[in-house]
Amino acid sequence: MASLLKVVIAGCSGRMGHALLESVFADAELVLHGALDRSENPQLGHDAGEFFGRTSNVRITDDIDLALKDADVLVDFTRPEASMRYLEACQKHHVKMVIGTTGFSNEQKSAIEAASKEIAIVFAPNMSVGVTLLINLVQSAAKVLSEGYDIEILEAHHRHKVDAPSGTALRLGEAAASALGRDLEQCAVYGREGITGERDPSTIGFATVRGGDVVGDHTVLFAGIGERVELTHKASSRATFSLGALRAARFLNAKNVGLFDMQDVLGLR
Repeated sequence: MASLLKVVIAGCSGRMGHALLESVFADAELVLHGALDRSENPQLGHDAGEFFGRTSNVRITDDIDLALKDADVLVDFTRPEASMRYLEACQKHHVKMVIGTTGFSNEQKSAIEAASKEIAIVFAPNMSVGVTLLINLVQSAAKVLSEGYDIEILEAHHRHKVDAPSGTALRLGEAAASALGRDLEQCAVYGREGITGERDPSTIGFATVRGGDVVGDHTVLFAGIGERVELTHKASSRATFSLGALRAARFLNAKNVGLFDMQDVLGLR
């Protein structure tokens, strides 16, 4: 019988952390090995299964070294600054890492890439299987609709999200831009106000909505003359992200080093 994959969850007291814990508890191939959160979190010292009315025998801690000792993989959906600390600790303990955090700087992304030469990492702004498929569909559509169609990306998230546009929206923009031979940094338009003049057909526009408890909606709009093509993904539960992240964790079980994304996990490359 194969041994269970030992998983550590970062930010375990948050909304995404709870979704990840619930998915780990429901997966017969995984076992919760560690539960991490910020030092000021009042849940420190509590059993990680307490919220779900169960005993996991894993206490929530801010001691990264303790949580990672003998672990197989850390799953991280926190903030860039925290993710960098977890990344350094994972290198130290040779623990693989699934990173779903968004809002990284180019320098931080370079640090993740450098770390992947020592440990195996799945790094993706969205772990949803559906969003991963959407990225592929956007690339295909952009190639077909390469002339006469304006590309706009619309995204909506809950009021607590701190970065905009979302990492997923940016990834969708990168997919469209690469299919058209463009550089997103050069052609992206992130806001319009006042007298903007006519739309430059070479640009890719982004629109952001923040409010309520929206889990995550993304639409890529190809607007032509007389018709529109819209590719949309709507997440109604964070379970779609947690299940994808744990699928990524299982994927890493057979890897020693390297930087991967959900395209690799799903075999779409």
